[in-house]
Amino acid sequence: MHRDPGLLIAAQPTRGLDVSSIEFVYRRLLEHRERGGATLLVSTELDEVLSLADRIAVLVSGRFVALLENRDIDIQELGLLMGALRRWSRREGATR
Repeated sequence: MHRDPGLLIAAQPTRGLDVSSIEFVYRRLLEHRERGGATLLVSTELDEVLSLADRIAVLVSGRFVALLENRDIDIQELGLLMGALRRWSRREGATR
């Protein structure tokens, strides 16, 4: 990134890359966050999302299901939400 955008959209940013290239991309995305930039990360790689995201929005069949704070994520609950096996209440907010 030669410029410092306020918002960076990264869709499947590491698909098809080798390990060292993936680490490079991760470093750049984290540096962007440290400089105060926002990143919209779209990825099917759960490990990637968990290692890079502060908040995780769960979409199922194109519908918004939940917004979770990464630091509060329960992997089992996340899986249930992703599989549409659990309903999320807006009262739970971004912290559940």
